[in-house]
Amino acid sequence: MTSLPAPADVGAPLVVRTVPLAADDLGALLSLLPPADAPELFSWVRRGEGMVGWGRALAHTAYGPERFAELRHWWADTASSAVVRNEVGSPGTGPVAFGSFAYAAGSPAGATLVVPRVLVGRRGDRAWLTLVSTGPELTAIGAPGVAPEPAPPQDVTFSDGATSPTRWAGAVARAVELITQDRLDKVVLARDLEVRMSSPVDARWVLRRLAERYDNTWVFSVDGLLGATPEMLVRSEKGLVTSRVLAGTIRRTGDDEHDLALAGSLARSSKDLEEHEYAVRSVAEALGPHCSSMNVPETPFVLHLPNVMHLATDVTGVLVDGASSLLLAEALHPSAAVCGTPTAVADEVISELEGMDRGRYAGPVGWIDGSGDGEWGIALRCGWVDPEEPSRMRLFAGCGIVAGSDPEDEVAESDAKLIPMRDALTAPVALS
Repeated sequence: MTSLPAPADVGAPLVVRTVPLAADDLGALLSLLPPADAPELFSWVRRGEGMVGWGRALAHTAYGPERFAELRHWWADTASSAVVRNEVGSPGTGPVAFGSFAYAAGSPAGATLVVPRVLVGRRGDRAWLTLVSTGPELTAIGAPGVAPEPAPPQDVTFSDGATSPTRWAGAVARAVELITQDRLDKVVLARDLEVRMSSPVDARWVLRRLAERYDNTWVFSVDGLLGATPEMLVRSEKGLVTSRVLAGTIRRTGDDEHDLALAGSLARSSKDLEEHEYAVRSVAEALGPHCSSMNVPETPFVLHLPNVMHLATDVTGVLVDGASSLLLAEALHPSAAVCGTPTAVADEVISELEGMDRGRYAGPVGWIDGSGDGEWGIALRCGWVDPEEPSRMRLFAGCGIVAGSDPEDEVAESDAKLIPMRDALTAPVALS
């Protein structure tokens, strides 16, 4: 196992070294994470590729409407003053910060960027190790080893969160009324579940379970937020910008032939196509000032996940103004996929009807490197580990409400979206 750099000294510049590793000898990224408190483990992994990290070399938290700007400036200053030796040179190498942001400007959850002390990454046949310190020297670099197996959660119980399913269905009905009164076109309403366990959750168990069952999602861990999001808010890499938009959902049955028929009905559903169109339009309009040569497909495709299927569209463009991935995430948040249309009105309806603070659910989550490249997903299919009581979590799910929405159907859809996290905490499947 790699020895760690000295604890962070926020008054000193970062000292960063990245070296190549043999990808074939590395093993599964998530198997490298050592036992640690959830806030100290970091993950951004999809289909075996991405990055994991542990320990905190440096971190900064911001609150309020300027949380994005404050963290952008902090990261620009931190990365520009770092002493870097990078022997790999690809995106995600050198100085990297993982981040998560509260959905609402007024949320006490705030937003945080964290620089891990140790980071291991893999992309294709390339792999790398980054060590970070704020002291004058780094400890010797060695290949990371496989960590001890994680322990499954014990005595897991679920209970209603801020709102019961019945009351939440009433909120959906009220939202449909407002939409039919032409107050707005779409609103996304979320609900939460309380989870309690007899001992602190081992984040590694949750992450590895999610990666096993949902390998086409981005499995993330940032500052106590754990999940597997299917939605890429924005990726920026060497001038190419990509955003994956998901809106419009149908629950899978487990019967492949029946699910194929359901996928066809989803692709033809006027209600779901309407919801999807709002979301795609909001993303294209937000990226437009920063990009040229934008490609916005006219027709969505159906993304198949183990528990649900979504209408999906990949929007791409060429960056023209040098905006960082974090600035692009700020421009996109909140998209119609997690808020609604028009944004300001939908946000007011969310505050009026949801009856809870979303925290960092539905906010951007991901990473940024020293050049500004990075990947930011939307924190969906996720749970928040209570830092004061790590045997307690909140799980979240949300649904897009339009004029054709049925409250009971939306409750069923939200239940389906809670399945990944519920199963990650309870289903008895052996880990390898």
